[in-house]
Amino acid sequence: MTKETSASKAQMRKGVLELCILRILSNGEAYTSDIVSALQDVDLLVVEGTLYPLLTRMKKAGNLTYRWAESASGPPRKYYSMTPQGENMLAELETIWAQFVASVNSLQS
Repeated sequence: MTKETSASKAQMRKGVLELCILRILSNGEAYTSDIVSALQDVDLLVVEGTLYPLLTRMKKAGNLTYRWAESASGPPRKYYSMTPQGENMLAELETIWAQFVASVNSLQS
C-alpha cells in the first residue's frame, strides 16, 4: 500500500467512525475500551486517541450520554450510550451511508 493510499484509507475511516460508534451503541451501552475493540476488530480504528475527541464531540452534540461506574480493577469507568437524538442521528446516517454506497457502486463498469 502506498503512502497516498494509506492516507486515503485513514480519511475514509475517520469519515465513517461516527456511524460506526452509533451502530456499536445501538446494541447497548459500552465502555470506551469496548468501543475501541469493536472498531479494531473490523480494522476501523488503530489508535485510541482518535476516539476520545469524537466521543466528546458526539456527547456535546447530544447524540451520546455517559454514566460513571465503579471498577473492580481500577478507577471508575465511563460507559457511553445513545440518546434519543443519537438514535435519530443513526437512522439519518444509515440512510446517507446506503445512498453513498449505492452511488459509488453505480460507478462500476
